Amino acid sequence: FEGFPDSTVLTTQYSGLTFSNTIILTAGITLNEFEFPPRSGSNVASDNGGPITITLAAPVQSFSGYFTYGHSLTLQAFGSGNNLVASAVSHFSNNEALSGATGSQPNELLQVSFSGGISKVTITGDPAGTSFTLDDINSTGVPISPTPLPPTALLTLIGLIGVLAATRKEI
Repeated sequence: FEGFPDSTVLTTQYSGLTFSNTIILTAGITLNEFEFPPRSGSNVASDNGGPITITLAAPVQSFSGYFTYGHSLTLQAFGSGNNLVASAVSHFSNNEALSGATGSQPNELLQVSFSGGISKVTITGDPAGTSFTLDDINSTGVPISPTPLPPTALLTLIGLIGVLAATRKEI
């Protein structure tokens, strides 16, 4: 989420992604980096006023991100018909760097996948928001099946017919 000024509200700044309830926080400004350290760089995304929803212009096969949270998290993936196709839940109720649950660490990887395609993800911590940070999101596209090619013998026969038709003389 680097390259955006602190407190930028994310909507459609990333091609192919539409964010809702998402704001950029920057270490040393609005981000408490002692509890919510970025995984990389100095910017993270945070839930602003409710769960984060990310709508994808093209379906993906998987979605992942690194989360630091003050409340249990649920990551839900939805298919093209807005049906729930996969979900993941945080391992702890709190993984903040200083005050997190025993054994937890910030920047927990959560991921979902569905071979039929994910069109939207929702990330819910505290329903009112300001409960988690997200960094380094990643997704994998749905493979497109290639159109089957005709067998080589058929292609050769079609080519031979074309050559014969072009060289045939009228009697």
